[in-house]
Amino acid sequence: MQRRVVITGMGGLTALGHDWKTIGSNLRARRSGVKYMQEWAGFSDINTRLAAPVSAYELPQHYTRKTMRSMGPVAVMSTRATELALQDAGLLGKPVLTSGATGIAYGACAGSAEPVIAFGHMAKTGSLRGVTSNTYMQMMSHTGAVNISLFFGITGRIIPSSSACTSGSQAIGFAYETIKYGKQTVMIAGGAEELSLGPSAVFDTLFAASTRNDAPETTPRPFDRDRDGLVVGEGAATLILEDMDSARQRGAAIYAEVVGFGCNADGSHITQPRTSTMAKVMQLALEDAALSSQAIGYVNAHGTGTELGDVAESIATQEVLGKRMPISSLKSYFGHTLGACGSLEAWLTIEMMRDNWFAPTINLDNLDSECAELDYLTGGGRELEVEHVMSNNFAFGGINTSLIFRRWN
Repeated sequence: MQRRVVITGMGGLTALGHDWKTIGSNLRARRSGVKYMQEWAGFSDINTRLAAPVSAYELPQHYTRKTMRSMGPVAVMSTRATELALQDAGLLGKPVLTSGATGIAYGACAGSAEPVIAFGHMAKTGSLRGVTSNTYMQMMSHTGAVNISLFFGITGRIIPSSSACTSGSQAIGFAYETIKYGKQTVMIAGGAEELSLGPSAVFDTLFAASTRNDAPETTPRPFDRDRDGLVVGEGAATLILEDMDSARQRGAAIYAEVVGFGCNADGSHITQPRTSTMAKVMQLALEDAALSSQAIGYVNAHGTGTELGDVAESIATQEVLGKRMPISSLKSYFGHTLGACGSLEAWLTIEMMRDNWFAPTINLDNLDSECAELDYLTGGGRELEVEHVMSNNFAFGGINTSLIFRRWN
């Protein structure tokens, strides 16, 4: 028998705050988290100087040197976001976490950057300076998932997801399927990404990074004719997924139900998106949820602010969901948080559904004529009461995901 899967906790760290009250207020104020990175000024071969770093946060005293020795920044953010979500779910310190009934599905593009530098220095000079017994633990792509397990004593299955921009959304989808088919009762699901110059440099070499260095708040510009590329951000977000019967039995507050997940691959080009498979992944999510396209009330777009991506995604969305579909991109506020974006955007999409208000895409002043006709949210956003929302993400390598959430009444 297939189980129903609900969300009982959510938490994260973002450029616009670390709780929904603060983040929601900033979204309503159309406030951007993008900043000029003065510390990047010395890299003369890189054109972009823009990023969206996480706003300052403090760790509780129990984050000691001993508990953090295997953590780089990406693992620290993963662990702290998870702690916030577990606290929100009322599960911190509960036996279910260490009983084997709780698992982890967590993603990131990669581990931390500093250990990579240390290994590079070793390869170049032969010196082990900077290399410790924990250097690899901080660098490995599943460092977040493993450190979450260690920190909270999780003994169930671990499903690492390292699929670039779909890392967080794949993690949520895999967690949903794990509970749906009875393999775990609770799943910690999410994604994280720490800010480093490397990803920005990669997009810069692809001529896909924004260079509006003198006006950070005006970029990125998803779906806008005057966009000049994306902005890299950082953050972490964790959702606690739980078997519905278990959640009800313990009297947990429920935020939403996960009802659909689709995942596929383009199988064609490593960086150029394919409209047909983008459309197919949305159809897969609808089929999984046993819903018609008319049931979806809002789409959170991947919407990076790059020409190829914006156009392909908009055409695919119209093909599956029609011209009437309300749509916006949260990357206009947070930049592209890479491995975190799927979970961050899922979290905030659910919060917006609960508030009956959906944020607009900021900086969308002149719609690109190549983008398909859709109901692009601009201005002050939109008051909407909907039963189902969809959150889509598309990654390098042609990996596509679509998640559908149902309002919990």
